[in-house]
Amino acid sequence: MTPLSPAVVGRRRAALVVLCLVQFMLVLDDNVVSVALPSLRDDLGFSGTGLVWVVNAYFLAFGGLLLTAGRAADLLGRRRVFLIGVALFGLASVACGLAQEPWQLVAGRFVQGAGAAMASPAALSLITLMFPGAGERARALAIWGAIAALGGTAGLLISGVLTGLVSWRWIFLINVPVAATALVLLPRLTTESRTGRRYRLDVPGALLGTAAVVSLVHGLLQVGESGWADVAVIVPLILSAILAAGFLLAETRAAEPLVPLSFLAHRTRAVANGATLLFSVAFYAMAFLLMIHLQTVLGYGPIEAGLAYLPYGAGILLGMRLATRTVMRMTMRWMLVLSFLISSAGLLLLSGVAPGDSYVAGVLPGMLVTSLGCGLSLPILTMAAVTGTTEEDAGLGSALFSSVQQLGGAVGVAALATVAERHNDALAGSSRAVAEGFSLALIVAAALLALGAVLIAAGLRIRRVAL
Repeated sequence: MTPLSPAVVGRRRAALVVLCLVQFMLVLDDNVVSVALPSLRDDLGFSGTGLVWVVNAYFLAFGGLLLTAGRAADLLGRRRVFLIGVALFGLASVACGLAQEPWQLVAGRFVQGAGAAMASPAALSLITLMFPGAGERARALAIWGAIAALGGTAGLLISGVLTGLVSWRWIFLINVPVAATALVLLPRLTTESRTGRRYRLDVPGALLGTAAVVSLVHGLLQVGESGWADVAVIVPLILSAILAAGFLLAETRAAEPLVPLSFLAHRTRAVANGATLLFSVAFYAMAFLLMIHLQTVLGYGPIEAGLAYLPYGAGILLGMRLATRTVMRMTMRWMLVLSFLISSAGLLLLSGVAPGDSYVAGVLPGMLVTSLGCGLSLPILTMAAVTGTTEEDAGLGSALFSSVQQLGGAVGVAALATVAERHNDALAGSSRAVAEGFSLALIVAAALLALGAVLIAAGLRIRRVAL
């Protein structure tokens, strides 16, 4: 391979920084409103039900539109779709920050999610194609995965600090300079890329697939409000299953399907996405439950709770660094098995946090072990999930991976928060009952990661990566 010139190397690194910065912003907005919800309710007059949609609108649009947006990026141009998505996200952030009525904020959050669905898979596919060598791709995706994980954690901290010291409006307005920077710099740093052959977007597949995912996410998000047996949950889940069956049938008959079934059957990608689903269920639920536990059981304020997550980010960065070094000596298969087991052990440690425990002795050890496993896992999962993708389907592979993460997050928060809540109700909702419900939910999350380790050990076959 001909060595790249210093100028090309510099542009690729700068592009990676810009793309990772945008991904940080997009993931941050998954949960940036969590700490600010009480302030939003008081300032804009949200009802209890309406307030839920400040969170859910983003999840619905982001998760529901990913597959269609990822495939559109392959067809229309990945840089173009990325820039449109970032512009849409930035404009929606301004609308959210200036909202005067509840419906304006919910609408803005939905448009934010749509922009994120366009930008995120396009960005990941650009990185995948910019760094074609196995070693350089591993390093780039290690940075990408770690930055994404840090975005999820930083959302809680940034939300607490801005809401407590300035105003909830700034949790949205801080997105604007990031979006503007990406819109100015990225066209100068990357060239356009799209699939080499012309074909039409599978409209029936796009409609059925999007509707199936939106219905599934909607049903799962209703669980926290209504419980699994409520019609508001059952009907969307049944409808999702029907739509998914229709989607698979349409894909078998389409001349140019949105998601070719052969793409889904690729063994490495299938196992990686299955493991990512379990990973996302566990980690989204952990972040949600731990934030509640810190504030309701241990008595932390919003800013204190946000600051308590700082060591989590440090653990992720350490795990990322170790991942890029250790994967040279271990296969990706056993590296992932080890990282999943480390995270599982960390969740078990966190499950033992009880009322009255100090931060240093109670919370910090489990948080550090869990975050180390997360930092080790995410970069390698990302690399495995886009293994074998090319100019033809890089956007699809990236979108599928992102969709699985979003679905896993919705499932995790819905299912494990319900496990904790049901246990609390059974024990009359005392402080001890809340702690025991939290503990039970994290034990389930740890078991899911152990199951993920088994899935990876049994199904993943990847040679050692040369860095």
